[in-house]
Amino acid sequence: MADSVPTRTQTADGERIVISFTYQAGDTCTDTWTCPAGVTSVNYLVVAGGGAGGAAGGGGGAGGMKTGSDLAVTPTTGYTVTVGKGGAGVGSNKGGNGTASVFSTISTTGGGGGDSGWIATNGRTGGSGGGSVAYSHAGGAGTSGEGNDGGDGAPNTGGGQHGCGGGGGKGAAGADATTNVGTDGGVGAASSITGSSVYYAGGGGGGSYTGAAQSSGGNGGGGKGSVWNGTAGSAGTDNYGGGGGGAWTADQTGAGYAGGTGIVIISYSDPTASGGGWGASFGSANMMCV
Repeated sequence: MADSVPTRTQTADGERIVISFTYQAGDTCTDTWTCPAGVTSVNYLVVAGGGAGGAAGGGGGAGGMKTGSDLAVTPTTGYTVTVGKGGAGVGSNKGGNGTASVFSTISTTGGGGGDSGWIATNGRTGGSGGGSVAYSHAGGAGTSGEGNDGGDGAPNTGGGQHGCGGGGGKGAAGADATTNVGTDGGVGAASSITGSSVYYAGGGGGGSYTGAAQSSGGNGGGGKGSVWNGTAGSAGTDNYGGGGGGAWTADQTGAGYAGGTGIVIISYSDPTASGGGWGASFGSANMMCV
C-alpha cells in the first residue's frame, strides 16, 4: 500500500492552537510540522495504532500512549509526525500489531495483537499487550510508560475453560479469564489536550465461548469481543488507538477484529494572540484561582 500524509486539523480559540494529525492510508503515514516563529514549547499526545484481536482469541492491546507538556521546540524547525495504523485481524492466527506514532523525539509502540486458539502461545507484546487464550497462556507484555499487559487465558480446570483475556490499555491491564467468558479490555487514559477530557488507548475485549456473556472494550476505543453463538464483536476505534476485539466464531477460523488507528495532537500558546496568548488572556501574577 502506498505511503500517505496524515490528515491535519487545526483549531484556534484566540489563546492556543491545537493541531490533530490522523491516519490517512498506507504502510507509513508521515508528515513534517514546521514550528512557527515565537513558539518554543508544545504540549503533546501521541497514541500508536492498536493491536487486532486474535482468531478464537484474546483482545488486542491498545496502542502505546504518551502525553506531556512543555516539550521544547525551535521556531522554523521541521518535526516529524507519524500516525500509526491499527493491526489487521488474521483468520486462524494471532492479531497483527499496530504501528508506531511519532512526534519529534516522542515515540510510542503499536499495540500487541491478541493470541489465537489456533496458535495458543501468548498474546503479542506491544505498547499494551494482547490478551491470550485458554489453558493458562499469558497475555503479552506492555511497554513501560506506554501501556499495560494483556490478560491471561482461562486455566484448564473443570474440563477446560475457553474464555480469552482482554487486551491491555493505557490505564490498566486486560482482565484475566477464568471461565468460558472472555474478559474486558483494560481502560485507557484521559487527556484534555483538546480542551475536553477524552479517553484514548483502551484494550480490546477477549472472545467468549458458547452462549457466554460478551466482553467489553476498555474506555478509550477498545472493541468488544465476539461470542461463539454469533454475537459479533467490534474493531478498535480509529483515532483513539483502541485494541480490536477477539473473535470466537463457530468454525474458529474467523479473523479477530482490527485495531484502531492512532493519533498525534499538539497544542501551544498562539504567538499571534494580542499580548502573547495564554499569559495575556489570564492576566498578571495577581490572577486568583477559585
